[in-house]
Amino acid sequence: MIETTALSPSLGVEVTGLDDLGDDSVVAQLLEALKWRGVLLIRGLNLDDEGQLAFSRRLGKLVQPAPGQEIFTVSLDPAKTPTAEYLKGTFCWHIDDTTNDVPAKATTLSARHVAMVGGGTEFANTYAAYENLPEHEKKRYEGLRVVHSFEAAQRLVYPDPTEEQVAGWRRLPEHESSLVWDRRDGRRSLVIGATADRIVGMRPDESRELLDELLTWTTQERFVYSHEWSVGDLVVWDNTGMLHRALPYDPSSERLMRRTTIVGDEAWA
Repeated sequence: MIETTALSPSLGVEVTGLDDLGDDSVVAQLLEALKWRGVLLIRGLNLDDEGQLAFSRRLGKLVQPAPGQEIFTVSLDPAKTPTAEYLKGTFCWHIDDTTNDVPAKATTLSARHVAMVGGGTEFANTYAAYENLPEHEKKRYEGLRVVHSFEAAQRLVYPDPTEEQVAGWRRLPEHESSLVWDRRDGRRSLVIGATADRIVGMRPDESRELLDELLTWTTQERFVYSHEWSVGDLVVWDNTGMLHRALPYDPSSERLMRRTTIVGDEAWA
């Protein structure tokens, strides 16, 4: 019989008592917990690639970044992954797929090697952040639209980019969404983070101030869970409602994660 223990007041549960990850009733309970708590932690699961893939497929169809590729490496070592340079952007708060029409539903991340210092992962609950806004702030954000871009996120890492970098970033299209996402289940969440470039129809300085204020509000301690990894941990999170970021660590460390992503089923509003 599985049991759940809250990781923080606003989000997250640690799951214990798991005997069979292939049991339909167990998977249903995990998905329900994920919906309402945003982050699931299962310590010491020690899944290999086959086990992580099998479990992930129980949660939904898997994203394939390349044909036949359903699991990939998260590392800052370019010898281990061609995306190492791009992954430096994950040190900033973000939601994945904000430039896609439909964002990924969830992500699983398992720890194969951990950094001796740093390298944790933080999550911030944008549902709770919105719910706790003062009413006058909710009215302020009503109807606002935000433009997301890959360039906006990368400029946080490379504030003085080369022309070649900028050209590469701009090959990925921008995407516009509601700042406040009215979900089909009736809940509301905030669509913010590193990719949030500007508010439609607002002066650049005013837009930047608003987005920065909202990110600061959302990432205050009461809405955040910070996970310190141990080898064998598996974390699953709701990508549509949780901001996340990696905490800094030495690129020469052995930190290595394996990741799968669950295909989304609800388009941005």
